[in-house]
Amino acid sequence: MALGSWPALAVAAPGLCVGPICGDEITRSAKHHFQLRMRVSDQQGHRERLTVDCRTGGLSPAAGLVERGYAAAVARKACRLAGEAPA
Repeated sequence: MALGSWPALAVAAPGLCVGPICGDEITRSAKHHFQLRMRVSDQQGHRERLTVDCRTGGLSPAAGLVERGYAAAVARKACRLAGEAPA
């Protein structure tokens, strides 16, 4: 059997996606209701765990392998869906 005859594998992106970044395993912090914790990943296979302050939109850590512009957009979307968007 030739390798070309295998069906292509499709991998669905879990969670919330903005551009090339997806966030999943989104949970609310037990200590602070305005904080969310999430795992973000990009199409190059980089993965990180982030903490998001929904009051300010701040990400911790502030720098890393996953592009922070798209990660911040995923974080804002998660905060809106969790009902923790800034007033």
